[in-house]
Amino acid sequence: METNAIEVPTADGLPLLGSLLDLRRDPLGAYERARSEHGDVVRIVSGPPGLRTTIHFVFSAAGAQQVLAGQSANFRKDDRFSLEMRQTFGNGLLSSLDDDHIRQRRLLSPLFTKKRVAEYATTVCDEVDALCAAWEADPGRRPDLNEDMSRLTVRMITRILFGADAEQAEDVVRHCMPVLGTYTLRRGLMPLNLPRSFPTPANRRARAAQRELHALCDRLIEQRRRGGASDHEAGTDLLTLLINARSDEDTPLTDEELRDQVLVFLLAGSDTTATSLTFTMYLLARHQDVQDSVRDEVRSVLGGRRPTPADLDEVPTVERVLKEAMRLYPAAPVLIRRAVRSTVVDGHAIPAGAYVYVSPWVTHRHPSYWPDPQRFLPDRFRPEEESHRPRYAWFPLGGGPRSCIGNHFAMLQMKLATATLLQRYRFAEAPPRVPLEVGVTIRAARAVECSLSPVGHVSADILPRPR
Repeated sequence: METNAIEVPTADGLPLLGSLLDLRRDPLGAYERARSEHGDVVRIVSGPPGLRTTIHFVFSAAGAQQVLAGQSANFRKDDRFSLEMRQTFGNGLLSSLDDDHIRQRRLLSPLFTKKRVAEYATTVCDEVDALCAAWEADPGRRPDLNEDMSRLTVRMITRILFGADAEQAEDVVRHCMPVLGTYTLRRGLMPLNLPRSFPTPANRRARAAQRELHALCDRLIEQRRRGGASDHEAGTDLLTLLINARSDEDTPLTDEELRDQVLVFLLAGSDTTATSLTFTMYLLARHQDVQDSVRDEVRSVLGGRRPTPADLDEVPTVERVLKEAMRLYPAAPVLIRRAVRSTVVDGHAIPAGAYVYVSPWVTHRHPSYWPDPQRFLPDRFRPEEESHRPRYAWFPLGGGPRSCIGNHFAMLQMKLATATLLQRYRFAEAPPRVPLEVGVTIRAARAVECSLSPVGHVSADILPRPR
């Protein structure tokens, strides 16, 4: 370690509890205050003596790049929260380590290339059309973006994973995933937990939800192994592709590994995309000038027809709007690692064994990279603007060797959905502020209602189809 490394300052806290109350009341605000008062690398101490947790927060773009990419070998994903994630959702790509992670990524990467995920565009657009049909069937209702984008993304990921068997999966996923996400977060943040085998109400609810999800996945995996998928989508759904995934260096995924991957995709493919779409449409409803500009671009390219992957490069404003929404509301507000050896990060000494959090939430609001950071300004993501910023000033999908494998898939979903919705509707009258619920991901803590009005003629090929 460099001998001239700076000692990490400690954020102010109470004598007995440290920053525990601040972190429970308003964790995102506590992170932001720590940066503004103490700088880009800060220690936050939480909990009573004997049960204290010390976290080293890294808020600079350079520091985030070191932790996630440049010195990633010094930072492992084996912290307390990641252990709880493994116990809840299995040893899938999100939480696996070392050789397991390398093997899984080699097997799965070919299934998530930009060209490969483009094959799911029809499914994505079908589900967006179904949402539009539901809105038009009840024209007096003000849509709740929080609920409707959540339902949309669950339907998209279950259709893509399970094909024609999505109907039996949707209700299970929508019921079980929030239970397990909340449970895992609480255990990950507590300095001391009762064993999962103890019959507490929380343990019993989590075990029931886990059993229900496992039973669903195991049943569908067995069905695919027998070649018994139920319609023309059989053989093309993602579950079948996972079963058939091969590489020259690796053995195929076992049934347990398949189940773990499916659980990870259900978690990441629904919650994170739902958050991004909810806040994209919310911000557009609050900024009519931006919404009109994006709509004009979309309609000039599509002329009322359904978008395809080939169209997306022709509507760059859609991507800029999505990126700016993901800057302001990154679905994962922190990414957690543990230092396996003493390391200098952004000039500060991080000791071996320390928990290290990098925070998209805070870095995305850092005034060194984002002038007037609280404002919604999609033009920040014009190429000439992006070229002047550090690579890790914006990293909502992570980075380095553990970056999100589904980044092309997520952007495809969101671009197609945003283009389709704006071509058909004007969103307005959204609330001035949306309180947040901070869990494994962030999401709106209550309904995000807005008004919805059609914006003119659309081609017959994008009208809602009977289901």
